[in-house]
Amino acid sequence: MPRRLHLVLGDQLSPGLSSLADLGPDDRVVMAEVIEEATYVRHHKQKLALVFAAMRHFADCLRRRGVRVEYREFDADDGCRSLLDAVADTARRHDAERVVVTEPGEWRLWSQMRTWEKTLGVPVEIRPDDRFFCSRDDFVRWAKGRRSLRMEYFYRDMRRRTGLLMELDGEPAGGRWNFDTENRKPLDPDVALPARRRPEPDALTRRVMATVAEHFGHHFGDLEPFGHPVTRDAAEAALSDFLREELPRFGDFQDAMRAGEPFLYHSLLSSALNLGLLDPRAVCAAAEQAWRNGQAPLNAVEGFIRQILGWREFVRGIYWWRMPDYPRSNHLDAERLLPAFYWTGETDLRCLADCVATTRRYAYAHHIQRLMVTGNFALIAGIAPAAVNHWYLVVYADAFEWVQLPNTHGMSLFADGGLLASKPYAASGKYIDRMSDYCSGCRYDVRKSTGADACPFNFLYWDFVARNARHFERNPRMAMPLKTLGRLDPGRLKQMRSQATGFLDGLDYAEEGAW
Repeated sequence: MPRRLHLVLGDQLSPGLSSLADLGPDDRVVMAEVIEEATYVRHHKQKLALVFAAMRHFADCLRRRGVRVEYREFDADDGCRSLLDAVADTARRHDAERVVVTEPGEWRLWSQMRTWEKTLGVPVEIRPDDRFFCSRDDFVRWAKGRRSLRMEYFYRDMRRRTGLLMELDGEPAGGRWNFDTENRKPLDPDVALPARRRPEPDALTRRVMATVAEHFGHHFGDLEPFGHPVTRDAAEAALSDFLREELPRFGDFQDAMRAGEPFLYHSLLSSALNLGLLDPRAVCAAAEQAWRNGQAPLNAVEGFIRQILGWREFVRGIYWWRMPDYPRSNHLDAERLLPAFYWTGETDLRCLADCVATTRRYAYAHHIQRLMVTGNFALIAGIAPAAVNHWYLVVYADAFEWVQLPNTHGMSLFADGGLLASKPYAASGKYIDRMSDYCSGCRYDVRKSTGADACPFNFLYWDFVARNARHFERNPRMAMPLKTLGRLDPGRLKQMRSQATGFLDGLDYAEEGAW
């Protein structure tokens, strides 16, 4: 057997990884905390600490299995600048005759890896990542020839393929494919929230946090409190807690928001899934079993499984099918800079201030906060997609480009013109008021659309619809807003649009790093 070097990336922390399937006695695994991956965007400090700590724990697990691991800890002065540097140095020192790697999750790395063989002078074998339900090639086969791509139909096919939440006669459990209409309840003030048990950082993680504080202290976000799972055991314990404590009410309140309460009934498992600490097949199977055992209702379990089997797989398929051109689209011609409050949280809009504060403190916000508060504002304000995509990639611990980009670019911003989403997820302040308690303590009045105390989401929404009416004429899901737009008093519409321009022009647009 030739001596091989098996590279494991920071989001490939799975014992069953394809590149680890056939380790030989003379093979080595290489893992490295490199400058390029830590700084190609200024990742949230907790994201860096999470990835580095999880990598070091995974390397220790491999060593306990008898695997020879070459691990390069971050070194600002004498460390490897890139993954290629780490691979080249290790391959040279151990006289490796072949490099084996599982395909990366990001196009940026994929395009680099395809040039490595020429640089290294040895064969580089890039294996498929089989940790997903749907391979990249399978998604292309599903997508080709379709007039439109809709996650709902992809999701149904995945349900049939996997058998998840399916009955023996081939029909979906409960007679319906999804229970969205039952999963949109606001959170009443008297609903008590579960106490969340988040893992405490161990000694290894504390050492990593000290490294991050020393070398990346200028990055966005707080290091404390750190409560992310960094080992498979911790991730599985978090899954068990969720299935027992939060899943039963997850469905009812998955779209709800409450000021000062970042977690509600959400799973907090996306980082562990995206790092490879949890297997999505096992997670979905465990959720389904909870329903079959009577421990959680079907609307909750179906909604949770749809996020993994449906959206997570669908956005990955879109990403790989449409890259590298996908992020260059700008269907709505949005060009504004990102307001400074996305970095500072300093705004009188209570909903945005709370969501940014949560993001800064935990490197986390749940999907409705991302879609209908920070994403919604960016959409109706006309912020340039590149600036918004950059922000989302920086600030969330679970943000890897394959999952972040389609969710932000396609779903939040409609920048792909409807490839991913059937309509723009634009809303006035009424939606936020209905699904949260943000508006009750805000200095703006959600009932008003004009005037000094009018909610900016209201006049920005109608400015957005008017500004982009030509883009929506053939979209049946925008027929009602366009019809309402046509009925608005021209003088009132003019006043709202003028106030929208004045409001946006008056914002601080300080660049990243000015906070």
